[in-house]
Amino acid sequence: MPVDLQIGVADHLERTVSVQKFARVWIPDPEEVWKSAELLKDYKPGDKVLLLHLEEGEDLEYRLDPKTKELPHLRNPDILVGENDLTALSYLHEPAVLHNLRVRFIDSKLIYTYCGIVLVAINPYEQLPIYGEDIINAYSGQNMGDMDPHIFAVAEEAYKQMARDERNQSIIVSGESGAGKTVSAKYAMRYFATVSGSASEANVEEKVLASNPIMESIGNAKTTRNDNSSRFGKYIEIGFDKRHRIIGANMRTYLLEKSRVVFQAEEERNYHIFYQLCASANLPEFKMLRLGNANNFHYTKQGGSPVIEGIDDAKEMAHTRQACTLLGISESYQMGIFRILAGILHLGNVGFTSRDSDSCTIPPKHEPLSIFCDLMGVGYEEMCHWLCHRKLATATETYIKPISKLQATNARDALAKHIYAKLFNWIVDHVNQALHSAVKQHSFIGVLDIYGFETFEINSFEQFCINYANEKLQQQFNLHVFKLEQEEYMKEQIPWTLIDFYDNQPCINLIESKLGILDLLDEECKMPKGTDDTWAQKLYNTHLNKCALFEKPRLSNKAFIIQHFADKVEYQCEGFLEKNKDTVFEEQIKVLKSSKFKMLPELFQDDEKAISPTSATSSGRTPLTRTPAKPTKGRPGQMAKEHKKTVGHQFRNSLHLLMETLNATTPHYVRCIKPNDFKFPFTFDEKRAVQQLRACGVLETIRISAAGFPSRWTYQEFFSRYRVLMKQKDVLSDRKQTCKNVLEKLISDKDKYQFGKTKIFFRAGQVAYLEKLRADKLRAACIRIQKTIRGWLLRKKYLRMRKAAITVQRYVRGYQARCYAKFLRRTKAATIIQKYWRMYVVHRKYKIKRAATVVLQSYLRGYLARNRYRKIRCEHKAVIIQKWVRGWLARIYYKRSMHAIIYLQCCFRRMMAKRELKKLKIEARSVERYKKLHIGMENKIMQLQRKVDEQNKDYKCLMEKLTNLEGIYNSETEKLRSDLERLQLSEEEAKVATGRVLSLQEEVAKLRKDLEQTRSEKKSIEERADRYKQETEEVVSILKEENTLLKQEKETLNHLIVEQAKEMTETMEKKLVEETKQLELDLNDERLRYQNLLNEFSRLEERYDDLKEEMTLMVNVPKPGHKRTDSTHSSNESEYTFSSEMAETEDIPLRTEEPSEKKVPLDMSLFLKLQKRVTELEQEKQVMQDELDRKEEQVLRSKAKEEERPQIRGAELEYESLKRQELESENKKLKNELNELRKALSEKSAPEVTAPGAPAYRVLMEQLTSVSEELDVRKEEVLILRSQLVSQKEAIQPKNTMTDSTVLLEDVQKMKDKGEIAQAYIGLKETNRLLESQLQSQKRSHENEAEALRGEIQSLKEENNRQQQLLAQNLQLPPEARIEASLQHEITRLTNENLDLMEQLEKQDKTVRKLKKQLKVFAKKIGELEVGQMENISPGQIIDEPIRPVNIPRKEKDFQGMLEYKKEDEQKLVKNLILELKPRGVAVNLIPGLPAYILFMCVRHADYLNDDQKVRSLLTSTINSIKKVLKKRGDDFEAVSFWLSNTCRFLHCLKQYSGEEGFMKHNTPRQNEHCLTNFDLAEYRQVLSDLAIQIYQQLVRVLENILQPMIVSGMLEHETIQGVSGVKPTGLRKRTSSIADEGTYTLDSILRQLNSFHSVMCQHGMDPELIKQVVKQMFYIVGAITLNNLLLRKDMCSWSKGMQIRYNVSQLEEWLRDKNLMNSGAKETLEPLIQAAQLLQVKKKTDDDAEAICSMCNALTTAQIVKVLNLYTPVNEFEERVSVSFIRTIQMRLRDRKDAPQLLMDAKHIFPVTFPFNPSSLALETIQIPASLGLGFISRV
Repeated sequence: MPVDLQIGVADHLERTVSVQKFARVWIPDPEEVWKSAELLKDYKPGDKVLLLHLEEGEDLEYRLDPKTKELPHLRNPDILVGENDLTALSYLHEPAVLHNLRVRFIDSKLIYTYCGIVLVAINPYEQLPIYGEDIINAYSGQNMGDMDPHIFAVAEEAYKQMARDERNQSIIVSGESGAGKTVSAKYAMRYFATVSGSASEANVEEKVLASNPIMESIGNAKTTRNDNSSRFGKYIEIGFDKRHRIIGANMRTYLLEKSRVVFQAEEERNYHIFYQLCASANLPEFKMLRLGNANNFHYTKQGGSPVIEGIDDAKEMAHTRQACTLLGISESYQMGIFRILAGILHLGNVGFTSRDSDSCTIPPKHEPLSIFCDLMGVGYEEMCHWLCHRKLATATETYIKPISKLQATNARDALAKHIYAKLFNWIVDHVNQALHSAVKQHSFIGVLDIYGFETFEINSFEQFCINYANEKLQQQFNLHVFKLEQEEYMKEQIPWTLIDFYDNQPCINLIESKLGILDLLDEECKMPKGTDDTWAQKLYNTHLNKCALFEKPRLSNKAFIIQHFADKVEYQCEGFLEKNKDTVFEEQIKVLKSSKFKMLPELFQDDEKAISPTSATSSGRTPLTRTPAKPTKGRPGQMAKEHKKTVGHQFRNSLHLLMETLNATTPHYVRCIKPNDFKFPFTFDEKRAVQQLRACGVLETIRISAAGFPSRWTYQEFFSRYRVLMKQKDVLSDRKQTCKNVLEKLISDKDKYQFGKTKIFFRAGQVAYLEKLRADKLRAACIRIQKTIRGWLLRKKYLRMRKAAITVQRYVRGYQARCYAKFLRRTKAATIIQKYWRMYVVHRKYKIKRAATVVLQSYLRGYLARNRYRKIRCEHKAVIIQKWVRGWLARIYYKRSMHAIIYLQCCFRRMMAKRELKKLKIEARSVERYKKLHIGMENKIMQLQRKVDEQNKDYKCLMEKLTNLEGIYNSETEKLRSDLERLQLSEEEAKVATGRVLSLQEEVAKLRKDLEQTRSEKKSIEERADRYKQETEEVVSILKEENTLLKQEKETLNHLIVEQAKEMTETMEKKLVEETKQLELDLNDERLRYQNLLNEFSRLEERYDDLKEEMTLMVNVPKPGHKRTDSTHSSNESEYTFSSEMAETEDIPLRTEEPSEKKVPLDMSLFLKLQKRVTELEQEKQVMQDELDRKEEQVLRSKAKEEERPQIRGAELEYESLKRQELESENKKLKNELNELRKALSEKSAPEVTAPGAPAYRVLMEQLTSVSEELDVRKEEVLILRSQLVSQKEAIQPKNTMTDSTVLLEDVQKMKDKGEIAQAYIGLKETNRLLESQLQSQKRSHENEAEALRGEIQSLKEENNRQQQLLAQNLQLPPEARIEASLQHEITRLTNENLDLMEQLEKQDKTVRKLKKQLKVFAKKIGELEVGQMENISPGQIIDEPIRPVNIPRKEKDFQGMLEYKKEDEQKLVKNLILELKPRGVAVNLIPGLPAYILFMCVRHADYLNDDQKVRSLLTSTINSIKKVLKKRGDDFEAVSFWLSNTCRFLHCLKQYSGEEGFMKHNTPRQNEHCLTNFDLAEYRQVLSDLAIQIYQQLVRVLENILQPMIVSGMLEHETIQGVSGVKPTGLRKRTSSIADEGTYTLDSILRQLNSFHSVMCQHGMDPELIKQVVKQMFYIVGAITLNNLLLRKDMCSWSKGMQIRYNVSQLEEWLRDKNLMNSGAKETLEPLIQAAQLLQVKKKTDDDAEAICSMCNALTTAQIVKVLNLYTPVNEFEERVSVSFIRTIQMRLRDRKDAPQLLMDAKHIFPVTFPFNPSSLALETIQIPASLGLGFISRV
């Protein structure tokens, strides 16, 4: 039965809130535990039945208990459901608590809830994004009640109380197995690691977390309720130093369940480590363990469930081994652990055979025992003997007695348990050693991860101890809660009445008092023949019927029942004595101690120390499950006595020690709840939850709160909430008196409330009553407003309807009159029409009848005539048919007769032909026939022969004629030739005469032919033309058709092309915009990365400087009697410059060479990080330096080429004189520097350090030598430049040619005039010495080279000899072997050469790196020496480190107009203009940016003088001084803004007057004349830009620190629009009030601060673009912090708060409009906050609302939208909650959105800053220097 948590329910229901109709109550339910119902009828006293209506729609008659007559629990108003604190509920009882937790867990997805001082954590079984570093930062520094419940809030409260109260803290995490205790403890430790600020915190947390796999493998097992149940408790102390940083940790363990090693219940497993070993048995290193499947071992197969679904034991084994390695457990120790565990498994398989009833034996060569002995390194025979025997010692003698099989089995199991317990303790000790810190612990926060109340079907000794521990913890919890209640009442001066709370001291006395359960158990264990049954009888005799908390089961004599604070638990007595004794035979332990396996005796070392179980070990851990300790020296009897201390006795002492520790700390409670047994995410099982709530003390907290005054309001909050219940006359200026007067009227029973100093205390139910009154008052007001508005609306509607009715009537009546007149006119017209129409109809009918008659007659007569004609025609046709048929028949007869006759003739003729053929065949076969035939052929042949003969004769005759004719032809031919010649002559003459006629005839013929052809062609052409015309017309028509089609296609294509062009243009524009945006984003990211690097570098450098100062203060301890105070310069010793890294790192070895006994706490990990970062920056700097060196080398080479040109003698003499002067001055400088350094070294260092042979002395001398060499190089460069100037002057100015002697005489005369002859002589001597030293060094180098060459020659000779020998050997070999040997020889030679070359390359690389480092050091030392000489700073002052020397290329232009100052006045200039300048006076009285203008004009003067040293010195001093000012006044916004503005103006001046065309566009001609003439300061511009970025980031941090306390109060908590929202009831946690008190910030405070920032920046003349960037950053900070707090505060997510936020944002936008900053991008940074406010106000019901929300909230992430919807909380009853289905709809619609997974915005994000070029129109020559600056030593030029 549940504990009744309601006090005086019936009286409360009858007197305070009458149970009326429609009241909602809770009734018990077997399935859902509690069900909600609504009354259908008023309750009257004496009623036995309540008529209820359930939410499912059913009606129910609920019968009251006739004995108690208690009414059901009342349900809280919906407005109170889902509160952060359960104590804020008006009705405090079990169903209200359960319902509130379920609503928060299921509907709002909130797993944390406060219950007074307890944090209830429900395991979601799902990863939630609420544990990131952004969430940690959001909870850091916040009050516990200001934010939503979270484990981080509890951790922050503990951390804050530890730091504030200097008191140790404890976080007690309890709950069932699987409820999330370990995870909660892990997150608490992660929070401490993040907020403590330690450098080594991550290592400690990693090690603590790395201990989890180890502790889980050896301490967790599968049970019926949890697959990974912790079978021990642990208490982790996280240690902190004085600065509250984590330094280490320590772990204590409690009550390991050793019995699980030898026994497991059904469906359970042994400890995970055993199954991990069996799963990894196939590994090579585990072969020696001789393991196998888990089912092969007795200790791992009893539960019958060796495998856990979804768990790979082999992988878990790898994690365990990795964790052991991380914690420093070596591989050898790990294998030792595994050997011992494997030995335990083999020991469980050892079997015994009974010899008789009192003795037993082990089979010979028993394999499990032999494996066990081999693994443990003990003798087989000895272990076999003592497993079957035991030693009994009396006062006089010692006996060895055999034991029975059962006793041997129990002894074997006891030994296994003992070994495992020792191993467990050994591992815990090593984990503590890994977590131990050498630094002294100042305070600690303990995290107790302990088992919760347990009750199973079979409960044994372990459950008894666990529940006993929970009884003690519950008592401590009750006392603490009671104490806090009492303190609160006393603080508020409320009359204290004793609250009757449940005290479990009787239950504790039952367990631990004299003759208690533990006492009787120990006593029974001492009895020789004590058993569980006798112990149970003693319990019954002692406590039954004497203690109300002790009961005996009805059906059992071996069990007992204890009424615990949570529930009744029945314990089975079986096994109690054995588990309590934990008996281990001493002889078995001795055998193990004598093991050859070194690790095994280590486990039993603590047995040899006389340590009481109540005392702590050296590591701070309390041994709770160990066997009794043994003294080092003592009698055997004493040793046996020590062994008799039982487990219960040890556990009781350990529990007392734990309670002492907890009582000495401030406790914080976390109760973990397991929502279901199936690990389903966000599934709530009411039965399981109620069971755990009863067991963890949450309901007890509720009961204690409900017994007093659980609801507490401040007077201002009460007035703001219930102002609607007051009349105007009741409101007084005194809020306290006003509240008193109102409460006296509202609540008549004064016992229901009490007035404290600052709060009003209400009893349970009173807030619900006040809420009901408030709701009724608001409802009545709403009804009155609705009544008035509805009446007004209806009267307006009536008047409109009346006016409309009159108008309608007028128009209707007129319409009716017109219609009647029209009707009369139509009636008359219709009569006339009817007369004529009737006449027309009758006449028409007559005509129709007459025409029909005529038609009928005509048709009838035609029909008769046609019939007669048809008959005559048929007769005529019949006659014709007869004629043709008769003729056809006659023709048919004739054809048949003719056919028969012809057939007869054919047959006869065929017969006659056959006869003739037969005769011819006979004749053909006779000879005479053939002869007749051949006679004719012979005649023919003879005729042919004759013809051939005749033809031959004719041929011969013809041949003769042919020869005659040839002769004749030849003679005639000659005649004809002569005739031809004559004829040719005559022909020529004739031709001339007849040529024309022929030509004319031919022409005529041709013309005729042409004419005929023309005619024919004309005809053909005409014909073709006609055809072509026709074809053309056809083609044209076809083309016209195709053209129209093409035109249409063209139009469609043009349309498509235009559309495609538009689409392509749009897509290209979109792509271009997207690419532009992407490039801008990339550029911003790169800028942000670079600026973050600068910020990180400056932060690390400041940290490094602070550490250096601390080390200086620690190392340089002043001598007794002499104290020295730091000056202003020394306090600002460490400033950032470009050349500071190496100089600072070089000082470290000298400073750390102090005696080692002076140990100071140093954060070495942070120091190593700093050192690593400095090294990276040095590498980047080295790259830049190399590039600079290359450029300098190019310049030097060009100068050297110019020097090689032949020059005149005068230039050479001038060069020599200049060289002598330079050498002289340099020698003097070096001597002075050497003296100063020696003096400083002797003053600052110890004598042994500055000894001539000391390493430091040698290093300094080498540095001086390198400095002198560097000066020589620079001197040569100066001389070369000066000689070039002299040669140019000589070339320009004409002068007479002089002889060498004249020039020499003039030079000597000049030296005489100036008194420099002696100095020149000394300089020449020094030069000669220098030349001699150089000559000697060259000689030595040549000798070294010659010696090296000789060595190389010798080596070559040896190589030659060796080659000859190899060649001779190869010649003796066969050809194949010879080739192979030659190849092998060649490979060997090439390999040796390659190795030699690699060695040489490595040596050269080392030399190059060494030389580069030396060069870097020398360059920095040179710069330091130069700056030291320039500034003339005494040894007692700190020398400012200069900016890295920049290569300044010279220019040839020359301009005027500047400020002149002396070199020695530079420090005064910097001091007056930067260090001691007050920004307010400059901003008010002078022009903006005046210091920047003055500095630039000074730079111009140094540029005009061509003095690079002066330029470098001035810029270096300026940058260092600005940094000093910012370091000194870095928290002053005015100072930071002033120097940001001046740094930017100085940077713009360097750009504007640099002479570059890009920066000269907006200059006037006069300004162009002021450009720099000799130096290019582009690199210094980069340095100033970096400085400006650092100042900007510092400015952002300053304004963030100023704004942050105002934002939450002004934007969220303050009610800008009064009366829109009211304060909801609060719980015990303090919550920041939303009412503006005198000390709270409002929106006006934020606006005033923004105005202050803006006015300061404008006064300082900051660039408008830079002001916009600052404003954008400020608005981003405001929006991000406001939204983050909104997402973490459920009380702020309401409709009215959304209106407040939107109004506040509108005020910020109005401020932007007033300042003309709307285009700064600041408004866009508030877009997420605006959308969150809109999300709070829009409708959230339908799918259309979901679609609108998804399209509207594009600046919010999915996680943020869902979080706001889950947190949405109605403030009034008229609002509705967001349904779960709607939230799921939103999630489904947003599942494709790709956005960041984080919940909170990064409030620390800084946008990358840019400095757009902003030229000044101010003329430099017009600037006047005011006398107030104290710069009288500067003069205008």
